[in-house]
Amino acid sequence: MNTPDLTRRSVLLGGAGLATAFALAACTGGPNLLTATSAPVTAAERARRRTGRTTRVQLTAGKTNIDLAARTASTWAYNGQVPGPTIRATAGDAIRAHVTNHLPDDTTVHWHGIALRNDMDGVPPITQHAIAPGSSFDYEFTADAPGTYWYHPHVGPQLDRGLQGPLIVEDPHEPLGYDHDWVLVLDDWLDGVTATPDQVLAELKKGMSMGGMGGMGGGMGGGAPSRNGKLLTGTTSSLLGGDSGDVYYPYYLINGRPAEDPATFTAKPGQRVRLRIINAGGDTAFRFSVGGHRLTVTHTDGYPVNPVTGDSILLGMGERYDAIITVADGAFPIVADAVGKAARAFAVLRSNPGSPAPTVNGYTASDTSPVTAAVLSAPPAAALRRRGIDRRIDIALTGGMMKYDWGINGKAFDMNNPLDGAYAVREGERVQVTIANQTMMWHPFHIHGHTFQLDGGPRKDTAIVLPHQSLTVLFDADNPGLWMTHCHNIYHAESGMMAVLGYEQS
Repeated sequence: MNTPDLTRRSVLLGGAGLATAFALAACTGGPNLLTATSAPVTAAERARRRTGRTTRVQLTAGKTNIDLAARTASTWAYNGQVPGPTIRATAGDAIRAHVTNHLPDDTTVHWHGIALRNDMDGVPPITQHAIAPGSSFDYEFTADAPGTYWYHPHVGPQLDRGLQGPLIVEDPHEPLGYDHDWVLVLDDWLDGVTATPDQVLAELKKGMSMGGMGGMGGGMGGGAPSRNGKLLTGTTSSLLGGDSGDVYYPYYLINGRPAEDPATFTAKPGQRVRLRIINAGGDTAFRFSVGGHRLTVTHTDGYPVNPVTGDSILLGMGERYDAIITVADGAFPIVADAVGKAARAFAVLRSNPGSPAPTVNGYTASDTSPVTAAVLSAPPAAALRRRGIDRRIDIALTGGMMKYDWGINGKAFDMNNPLDGAYAVREGERVQVTIANQTMMWHPFHIHGHTFQLDGGPRKDTAIVLPHQSLTVLFDADNPGLWMTHCHNIYHAESGMMAVLGYEQS
């Protein structure tokens, strides 16, 4: 699709440290794009707010076994645990992560949501060479924006194994008051139980029948899906505009624990708790709620919002929401319904040791609509300042389940030719991006290295785009380099729904 406002070009590449695959993208007549090691990348890093402190992290990606109640699953994980270790730093700290690969395959670490220096973004071959088996890589970057973030690989569908972990950047001037700060990682799980993610991706690429396309009914909670081998057919949710997902997961987890062996969080009645909720799933939207409690949403994707209170929150893959609850007296279910999939993740909040334990199916979220980005707004301190638009980019999400030919503008992304059709911007521009979902399925869309503001809404880096609808966002081109932009359904992305957003040479 070519329009006057659309800037998609093949570009001539250069620069040290880049994979030789870049040579495949060479083209005369177009502007040059910066590389991940260009001087403006280093200059942008030097300009970030710094404390002078360094948070040091050791991450080892390797094989491990995890206990899923009555079943042991073989998987890949960081430091032998799922989720991986929680990294905490203060805004302005440098993070220095030494990552060692003990896996049988190449891997990397992507620091999701952090506006970091481009050569630390963890996307081979665009920003670095992949970390080969038996090798190590040192990531070092400044985390200058407080918020709830996470880390995961950016190689194939590895994200849908156990390779994930929270990254919390504390605000040294935190305005919120609370007694506890809890991180809850929501996940859909299949690795080592029904299949590997690579096997699922291969099955999906064969295409799906009409029976796998879901429908528009089913209410907020979804319809009556059925398992078809590694896949799930008949999923449906009015919240997501139809088909909610195509992958069968035997387990849904909160902090690596299944409903049969739930994680338990303890507090005293009347205490205030900050919940940092991360959807680390591969193919599942979650509707999160805490029985007997109202949730006051304070942040999304790391940035503050004007507080909104509701009974539940809808999270697409890659999204994060922070919420405050005031703990009641008793024992309560913490529930993350797998939207449209007739299943849920489950944990327990306990403030009274004598109260009977809640059960996994003993609570149903209210019929009121969940909190979504559509009802949130940015306070003045978090909003982009008003200015004219310098560049407009149109992105069409295309493809479907029948052929499983997901792409952008009718074209599947080719990692062997990654800059073919890259979107170009120039440093300092205000950029408007219109994401038009031309498919029959919803997509959580993510832009690396930047936060964008929804039209009249909050600042985010990942946002849901419903079927046959468009989403318009604004961002400032203030972080030079080459950045992935893609659907955060890992199977859609790996099937081709990805592109590169690159900065032009001055």
